[in-house]
This record gives sequence, C-alpha cells and structure tokens, in this order.
Amino acid sequence: MTRILAIDTSSAWCSVALSLPNAVPLVRHQKVSAGASQLILPWVEELLSEAAIKLSSLDAIAIGNGPGAFTGVRLGVAVVQGLAIAAKLPVIAVASLDAIASRLVLTPAYISSGAQSFVVAIDARMGEVYWANYKKADNQLPERQGEIHLTTPEEIELKNIDFLAGSAIPEFGDRVFTSIPNSLPSSHLDSAIGVDALGVLACAQDMWSKGLQQDVHLLEPLYIRNKVALTSAERSQQHG
Repeated sequence: MTRILAIDTSSAWCSVALSLPNAVPLVRHQKVSAGASQLILPWVEELLSEAAIKLSSLDAIAIGNGPGAFTGVRLGVAVVQGLAIAAKLPVIAVASLDAIASRLVLTPAYISSGAQSFVVAIDARMGEVYWANYKKADNQLPERQGEIHLTTPEEIELKNIDFLAGSAIPEFGDRVFTSIPNSLPSSHLDSAIGVDALGVLACAQDMWSKGLQQDVHLLEPLYIRNKVALTSAERSQQHG
C-alpha cells in the first residue's frame, strides 16, 4: 500500500488521514467553524510523528479540491501546495462528491438497500446543490456518471436512482424529489454522510494505482460555481 497523506477542508469539518503499509490509516477529523487553519498543520505533524515517518517519505499528498466551501477549498489546496513543494511530492486531486460516494457504499444502510445506482447531493448555498450520479462497481470504487452538476434542488435527476445521500436532503427536503413521483424510502436515504479524509484517501489510492497523480503546480480548486455570493438586490429578491 502506498503512503499517502489525505487532507480535506472543503466542508465544516477539518479532516486529515495517513495511509501506511499493512496498517489502519491514522485519522484526525473534527467539526470546526473557522478553525481549520489552526488544526491542519499540527495534525499533519502529529500523524507523521505517530507513524514515525517524514513528509518526504510519502508517495503523494491527496486533497479534496472541491466543490465545497470557497474558503475551505482554497485553504486545503494552499496547504497541500506548500507541503508538496517543500517535500517534492506529487499531488492527487479528489472531488468531494467522489470522496463521499466512496464512503457511502461501505455503510450498512447502503449495503442493505441493495442499491446499484445513486446520487450524492450536497448543499451548495445560494439555494443550489452540487450533485452527481454514480453506479456501484463490484470490488471497485463507485463510478461517477458524467460531470458534477450545480442546479436548483428541483433539477436533481433521480429517475432510475436507488439511493440518495448528502446534505441537500435535510437542507431542501421535498424539493430534491421533484423529478420522481414518490420520494425514496427512508432506508434509501443518508442525510448525514459528508466528505472526510478517509474518502479522499480511498479515491487517491485508486487514482495512484492508475497513475493519475499530478505535479503540484497543476493543482487547482474545483469550484463548479464562479460566483460565490449574492448581491444585496439578489438577497432581497430571494426573500420576497
């Protein structure tokens, strides 16, 4: 197994994981408000110290590069750029929804549902959602079908979908089920799952095996949306 450091600060959680040969990954994962910048580097140092290895001994550094919270995504990417340049390591960029999908298929609820196709949909703020369609693949990570979308909740396409997961469910409720005549049963919903470093790590290990690591100078945030805030007039219109 490769030695990969995985970092994600694209959500309200600060998350760091380190994979080691023949060992369970080391993890730090905590919900924060605006404190990720104070935790991320000390956590990296803690995990490396616990594993008794140097940063330069790693094979790569993986980062959840979005979409997600604008400031959090930029923070994580900047930290990884600094670490990778200092240690002369390649990087692996993992989309946040792919990381969530990789963790979802391991949950008891998803396994017992027997679902083969699913959607991950997360709150994108400004009344919109990021979402993507996935298919389960035997003994492999789930395969994303197409691009990650940014739409209103009503535009999520759930026809022929067996399972739905992500923060869009509690945020928008019935609005996410507009495209299907009947809501999915509660046993086929996971409103609590979110992105974490273990999901980023799982995707990164798969990407490493396929040679998809890249030079750190090519690393960029995955924004999907270019506009990050509403004007005063737009906010007023949104609230009637």
